[in-house]
Amino acid sequence: MMEVDVLSIEGKPVEKVSLPKVFFEQVREDLIRRAFLSTMSKQRQPYATDVMAGQRTSAHYHGYRRHRYTMMNREMARLPRLHGKTVPFMYFQARFVPQAKGGREAHPPKVEKVWVEEMNKKERQKAIRSAIAATAKKELVVKRGHKIKDIPLPIVVEDSIQELKKAKDVVKFLKAVGLEEELERVKKKKVRAGKGKARGRKYKRKVGPLIVIAEDKGIGKAVKNLPGIHVCRVENLCAAYLAPGGMPGRLTIWTKSAVEKLKNLVG
Repeated sequence: MMEVDVLSIEGKPVEKVSLPKVFFEQVREDLIRRAFLSTMSKQRQPYATDVMAGQRTSAHYHGYRRHRYTMMNREMARLPRLHGKTVPFMYFQARFVPQAKGGREAHPPKVEKVWVEEMNKKERQKAIRSAIAATAKKELVVKRGHKIKDIPLPIVVEDSIQELKKAKDVVKFLKAVGLEEELERVKKKKVRAGKGKARGRKYKRKVGPLIVIAEDKGIGKAVKNLPGIHVCRVENLCAAYLAPGGMPGRLTIWTKSAVEKLKNLVG
C-alpha cells in the first residue's frame, strides 16, 4: 500500500495515510465516458409537439369523378384543400399534409422517446473506480488543463477543512496548498460560440477542483460562490463529478475521513 501525506489547512504535512487499492485501478476511459453520458441522459426532459398540431382544419379532398364538386381533373395536386365560404385567396389552399403551408410536421418529436441511456451496474461501478484512479494520475490531470505545478497526487487534507464556513477561508486553503494558478484559471469565462448564447448559456467556464468530503459541516455553503469548485460527499461520487465532459482526471482534493470511507465503499 502506498502512503501519502495528509496536509493541514496551512498546507503543511501533519501525518500519513495509506491509499485504498481503488487508486491503482486501470483507467477505462471508454467506460468513464459511457457512465458520464448515462448520467447526463437522465437530466433530459421529454418534449413533443401537440399531437393535433396542423390537423385542426376543415380541409378535405373528395375525388369522385363526373360530379359538380369533384376535385379531380382540375390541374392541381390531389391534396386536402379548404372549401366553402372562405376568403378568396385561401380558397382551395392545401392544408393538413406535411408539404402544405400550415400543415402538420412529418416526423415531430414525440414524448414517448426514451432519452435515458442505460448502463450495467457493474460497468458503472467499474467506471467510477476508474474515474477515482484517474484523479491520482498526474498526466491525466494535466491533460484536462489543471494547473498543479509539482504538487503530488492525490491531495489528501485533514478533516478540519469540512468545517470551513466562508469562501475566503477556502480560497486561503487552496492557495496554501499551491493552487493559486488553478484559482486564476477558473476565474476566466468566455462567450459561447453559436446559438447557445440566446438560450440561457451565454458563458463557458473552466471546471476547477472537486473537494470530496465525508461529512458537510459548512464547506458546502462556503464554496457556493467560488466558480468551478464543487463539493461532493464520498458516497455520492459519480462520473459527472469525477470526469466532467466524460474526460477523466479532474483535480480532486480528498479529506482523510473520505479516503478511509472510500476503503469500505469501493475497496
